[in-house]
Amino acid sequence: MTTFKSACPLNCWDSCGFVVEVENGKIVKIDGDKEHPITKGKICGRGRMLEARTNAEDRILYPLKKIDGEFQRITWEQALTEISSKLAEVRQIYGSTAILHSHDYANGGLLTKIPNRFFNCFGGATELIGSICWGSGIEAQNWDFGNAASHSPEDIYNSKNVIIWGRNVTRTNMHLFAYLQEVKKKGVNITVIDPIYNGTAKIAHSYIPITPGMDGILAIGIIKELLQLDLQDKNFIQNYTVGFEDLVDLTDSISIEQIEKMTNVPRETITNLAQIYSDGPTATYMGLGMQRYGNGGNTIRLIDALVAVSGNVGVPGGGANFGNTQVGQSFDSAALTLPERKKESRAFVMSEQAEKILTASETPIKMIMVSCGNPLTQVPNTALVQEAFQSVDTVVVLEQFMTDTARLADYVLPSATVFEEEDIYYSSMYHHYVNYGPKLVEARGEAKSDVWIWTELAKRLGFGEDFEYTREEFIEMGLGSLQDRGITLELIKEKGHVPLPVKLVPWHDFSFTTPSGKFEFTSSLGEMKGYDGRLQLLYPRESIYSDKELAEKYPYSLLTIHPLRSNHSQNYHLIEGLQTVKVEISKDIAEEKGLEPDDRVRVYNDRGEITGKVQILKESSPNIVCIDEGQWHIFGGSVNNLTSHQISDNGLGSTLYDCLVGIEKL
Repeated sequence: MTTFKSACPLNCWDSCGFVVEVENGKIVKIDGDKEHPITKGKICGRGRMLEARTNAEDRILYPLKKIDGEFQRITWEQALTEISSKLAEVRQIYGSTAILHSHDYANGGLLTKIPNRFFNCFGGATELIGSICWGSGIEAQNWDFGNAASHSPEDIYNSKNVIIWGRNVTRTNMHLFAYLQEVKKKGVNITVIDPIYNGTAKIAHSYIPITPGMDGILAIGIIKELLQLDLQDKNFIQNYTVGFEDLVDLTDSISIEQIEKMTNVPRETITNLAQIYSDGPTATYMGLGMQRYGNGGNTIRLIDALVAVSGNVGVPGGGANFGNTQVGQSFDSAALTLPERKKESRAFVMSEQAEKILTASETPIKMIMVSCGNPLTQVPNTALVQEAFQSVDTVVVLEQFMTDTARLADYVLPSATVFEEEDIYYSSMYHHYVNYGPKLVEARGEAKSDVWIWTELAKRLGFGEDFEYTREEFIEMGLGSLQDRGITLELIKEKGHVPLPVKLVPWHDFSFTTPSGKFEFTSSLGEMKGYDGRLQLLYPRESIYSDKELAEKYPYSLLTIHPLRSNHSQNYHLIEGLQTVKVEISKDIAEEKGLEPDDRVRVYNDRGEITGKVQILKESSPNIVCIDEGQWHIFGGSVNNLTSHQISDNGLGSTLYDCLVGIEKL
C-alpha cells in the first residue's frame, strides 16, 4: 500500500486536495488531504466516487465503432485513421466549421484546453460559448465590475453579516459551510434566501423563502428601503459608480407592495435586509440557480447593485461573490490553445447547440466531436438534442462510460480517469489554490488520456509538430508568467497545492475594469454588445407576469438542482440509490393533489414529461417541484425532457430554471 497526494478534478466550487491509497497498481481508497489550507481533509461523496469510476467493471476500455446499430470493438489505429479521415473530408467539402466541438466542464484540469489547441491548428471549428451552468452570472458581473471576482474564503472572518442567496452550500460548496459554522460561533449573522429550505438554512439565523426567479425583484425592494432610510453609501456611489440615476428610476417604477406580492417576502423582512446590508461588512454569496432564467443576468446585476449601494464592494468581509474567474485567468490559455492559428470560426451558445445544429444551413454541421460532457443528458430540451445529434453524419465521443451521449455516437473513444494521467487542477468558483494531480496508476485496458487522443489525431491531419510536447511541457506552457513569480510545476508538485496571485479582496482600490473604470449600474459593455445597459424590471419568461396563459396551464415552477452524490450525470450508474427519479414537491401541491410520499407522478409540459416518486419538501415557497438533474435515460430519463433551450437575457446563459410544469398522480 502506497499513499499519494492528489487532487479532485471535478467541476465544483471546492477543488479539494486528496490523499489516495494505491495497492498493486490499483486505486483502493480516496480521502481528504488534511494539509490543504481550504479543504482541510474533508471531501464529499462525489470525490470519493472517483475510485469506483476508475475501477468500475462497466468502464469503456477499448475503442468502439457502431456497425449496423451495434457497437463493435476496433483498434486504435482503425479508430484514429477513420476519424481523422472524416475530419479532413468534412473540412475539404464543407469547411472546418461544419465540425462542432461539443463540450462541457466535467474536468477542472488545465489540459482540458488541449482540444481547443487541436481545433485551432485544424483551422477552426464551430465552438460553444457561454455556459449551461453559470454563463449569465459571469457575463452580468463583467458588465458591472469588469470581471467576476470573489473574496478569498478566509475573508469571511471579516464579515459581520453573511447572506447566502440561492446557494445550498451543504450540497455544492461544503467547505464554505464549514466556514459558516465557524463564524456563526463568533457571532456572525447568517441569512439564507432560497425557494427551498435546505441544509444551509438549518444553521442560519433567518431563512427567507422566495418565489423562484424573483430574486432581482427582492434586490430592488432592498435598494428601495436603503434609499428611503438614507442608508446608502453616498461616497462610493458618487465617486466610484456610473448610472445611479437610472437605478433610482427603476426603483421608483415599482412599489414595495408589488414587490411583496411577487417575491413572497413581507415588507418587514425587506426592511430588515436593508438594515443588515447597511450594517456591514456584509458578504453575499450567490448561487447559480437564480441566473438560469430568462431574466438571469439582470438578477445577478441587481444583487451586484444592492451590494454596491450598501457599501459592500471592495471592503474586507463584503463582496458580491458569484464566480472567481480571476483564478483561471492566472494561466496562459493562449499559449496552450494557439488562437492565432484559427482560420475560420463559428460559435453557438451552449444551451442552443441543438437548435443551431438543426438550422445551420450555409455551413451545415456534418460531424460532432464530444469531450468532457454528456449533452444528451445535460443540455436543455433533451428531445431536441437527440434529434440534432441523430441528424449529423458522424458523432465521436470521448468517454469513460456508456452515457446517453455515448450510446448515440458512431465512435466511442475510451478516456483515462484523473488518476491515470498527470495534470493540475483549479476551480474558478471559490478558492484560489491550484492543486497537483500526479499519474498514480496505468490506464485500464486501452483507455488513453484525452491529450494522447488529440495528439494522435493531429499527427494524422498534418500538424503533429504542434503536439510534440510532454504533459509536463504542456502544463509549463499553461503556467506562463506564473513561473516568473516562482509558481513552477516543480513547486506545485512539491507542495501539492499553491496559492495563485489573485486579489483576495477584489476591487479594494475601487478601480474597476469596466470601460469607465467605475462600477456600472448602467453597463457600457452591455450597450456595446447591443443590449440595453440599464438595470431593468424583468421576470422569468415562464411566469404569470410574462405568460399568464402558460402559467394557468402549467402552474408549478420546476427547479432542477444538483444531485447530492453525483457531479451532474457522472455517478448515477454507480449508485443504486440514485437510479429512481425523485420528485420533491411543496406542501401546498401535495395537499392540492392529494399526494403522499412515494406516490408515482407524471411531471409534464409542452416539451416532454418524466415520471417519478414523490417526496414532500419540509419548507419552501409554494408551487415548487424539484427534480435532480443528470438522471440517465435507462433510469427514468433526464429532467431536461422538460426544460427550455432558450438563452438568458444577456445571451450567454441557460434558462433551465425558467420552467413551468403540471403534475398528476399515476
